[in-house]
Amino acid sequence: MVALRPEPFGALAYHYGNRRLTFLRSADLVTIVRSLCHHESVDATLLANHIEARQRPALERALESLAKSEVIRPRDT
Repeated sequence: MVALRPEPFGALAYHYGNRRLTFLRSADLVTIVRSLCHHESVDATLLANHIEARQRPALERALESLAKSEVIRPRDT
């Protein structure tokens, strides 16, 4: 389980299992993380949140890092 705490810079994510604290350093990233569960894929989430093409690479790298930190995980099918 992960908790997100809003902060002026974005949010802090605390993973209760591995006890890691992760900084989400943009409001767009926080929005994307919060809305991932409402869409079929990362691409669909980015489209639904009107993320511009030039922003996508940085956000995709951030999401990959969050997955490695176990803040987000693939959806169970």
